[in-house]
Amino acid sequence: MRSCKVQVKNPTGLHLRPAGNLCKEALKYKSMVTFNFNGGTANAKSVLSVLGACVKCGDEIELVCEGEDEEKALETLTSFIESGLGE
Repeated sequence: MRSCKVQVKNPTGLHLRPAGNLCKEALKYKSMVTFNFNGGTANAKSVLSVLGACVKCGDEIELVCEGEDEEKALETLTSFIESGLGE
């Protein structure tokens, strides 16, 4: 298991489009990809789970990857989140 804290820099937080972009990217990996925020855990491969976390701009999440490609998944997803989630 690998984890890393990352700040969401997207101006609108994890609303529908960036949440979909995050899920699309997370689905490329075999590892389980979740994130911890505000006392809860969200499945980064589920748009509804990501939206339900209510992450806003400036919030810090702890991204957690567990599985055979966890290092690559964590590295790529951390960079993707820091770069604004494709927006």
